Amino acid sequence: MDLNNKIAGMIDHTLLKPESTKEQVEILCQEAKEYKFASVCVNPTWVKYASELLNGTSVKVCTVIGFPLGANTPETKAFETKNAIENGATEVDMVINIGALKSGDFELVKRDIEAVVVASKGKALSKVIIETSLLTEEEKVKASQIAVNAGADFVKTSTGFSTGGATEEDIQLMRKTVGPEIGVKASGGVRSPEDAEKMVKAGATRIGASSGVKIVQGLTSDSDY
Repeated sequence: MDLNNKIAGMIDHTLLKPESTKEQVEILCQEAKEYKFASVCVNPTWVKYASELLNGTSVKVCTVIGFPLGANTPETKAFETKNAIENGATEVDMVINIGALKSGDFELVKRDIEAVVVASKGKALSKVIIETSLLTEEEKVKASQIAVNAGADFVKTSTGFSTGGATEEDIQLMRKTVGPEIGVKASGGVRSPEDAEKMVKAGATRIGASSGVKIVQGLTSDSDY
């Protein structure tokens, strides 16, 4: 398998802008099928449609929970997760309660993540977005540790809607913290094959990008996510 094919199979082909249209979601799904991406990642309102379009293919449907701020209650995130799974999602990327983490309320952070993990266990992969650009190194480690202890399948760097995206250093730190068994997803600012390769070498097992097509074509995108 060549490098482009390997990276294609690690990409969550992403469309999360609020103004995304039905036509754009359809194109996203067509591209995901053509390039054999791991999944499409869409807002919850598009999960059912994407699931219908991708039925019978190997492409998963991923959605986001508590996105992009993470400031919803655990109960809200649990409901959102159940609803997304009912509509066909098989992967959920939830944003942690960033304010709780920075306040030192680690019990709330764990309860928040567990609410999504419990709702998705056995039905969908759970990925925990810690929003690295807003955290200190100590907080990144703590958030990753809590995600592991809460039973999450992945830790993920960013929403792509905050002040920064994935960096090699953050991926290395998260991989070191969670160990070899948990997935690590790099998202935000991965725009070229070189970016993707750096993230994989640093320890990423999944790439979140709206630039998936250009990445596997060997091109560089000017997209933010």
